Amino acid sequence: MRKLLLLGGGHAHLFVLRRLAEQPDAALQVTLVSPSRCQIYSGMLPGWMAGHYQLEDCRVDLLALAEAAGVHFIESAASSLDAGSRKAQLADGRFLDYDLLSMDIGSETHKQILAGAGVQLITIKPLAEFVDAWPPLLKQIRACSDYHLLIAGGGAAGVELALSARYALRHAAKGVRVTLANGSSGLLSGHATGVRRRVSRILAEAKISVLTQSISGGHISNEQVVSGTQGGVLLEDGTRLPLDCVIAATGASAPKWLSGSGLQLNDAGFVLVDACHRNLAHPEVFATGDICARTDVEISRSGVHAVRVGPVLADNLLAASRGEPLKAYQPQARVLYLLACGERRAVASWGGLSAEGAWVWRWKDRIDRSFIRRFTVNA
Repeated sequence: MRKLLLLGGGHAHLFVLRRLAEQPDAALQVTLVSPSRCQIYSGMLPGWMAGHYQLEDCRVDLLALAEAAGVHFIESAASSLDAGSRKAQLADGRFLDYDLLSMDIGSETHKQILAGAGVQLITIKPLAEFVDAWPPLLKQIRACSDYHLLIAGGGAAGVELALSARYALRHAAKGVRVTLANGSSGLLSGHATGVRRRVSRILAEAKISVLTQSISGGHISNEQVVSGTQGGVLLEDGTRLPLDCVIAATGASAPKWLSGSGLQLNDAGFVLVDACHRNLAHPEVFATGDICARTDVEISRSGVHAVRVGPVLADNLLAASRGEPLKAYQPQARVLYLLACGERRAVASWGGLSAEGAWVWRWKDRIDRSFIRRFTVNA
């Protein structure tokens, strides 16, 4: 009997659980550790914020899926790891040993740049905490005649958050404002010019202000946008921007406890993995999703890759437990992104191509609902 420990209930681990439910392995004892019994599907989060979905539409019951797969479920989170002795410590103090370990724990929001700004700060990750924070914040803002909400981060997540928040606040008082602060690379870095142009127009139509202040010939970076002042942020030119709340989607950071794990990490603290998603120093440890960094190719930290690597991870964990050859995950050169725009329309981005409209939203909605059904027990 070999012990497989699954740390985290991320997208890729859903495929592992489903594979174990379909193909049980009597020689494998599997434990899943997750801080919540439900996984919130990030692809549907903007639609939930905007009011298009109920929360139950957007989550997978990890406990039910684990039970169907014959997997022991522990509602907790990892607090440390000793890869040399193959032991993980949980937040509740328990130690779990393993023969194989797979990590799909996600990342944390990089928020140090916003600390001390003298305003309420909410981070997009962990998603479960954001889901708890958004409804009372929305109620609070709707009751105000004057309120300024800043979304920090100009990537896909920041854009969707800003547009969803603005749509949810469409009937709020005229004094309620939403601002999007770009990162150092500007709006939607890595996307085609046509996509950025479409999204810029949609942001303007939604009356969302975009901070694109130029300094030294470039755009303000996240680090330069914020410097703590009471009740607002200080821009690089010395202008003070009064704020009431910041929602941070400012990029990913790795949990600090990984630094003492004995795993090989990159300079930013993420777990280094090969093409099969094994750690270089400890090949019995696999890592996928936001927490990992490939040594052979750069992969963006997005739900698209987290979903696509899932079936490969499931194959590799079963193969590793039996001493069989592993498969490499080959990311596609072009990835399809469907960006929610608050109301029931969306923008499609695929390489140099783009499109927008209600039909794109319906396309995205079908894909997202199909994903949830795929991992719903007895669906």
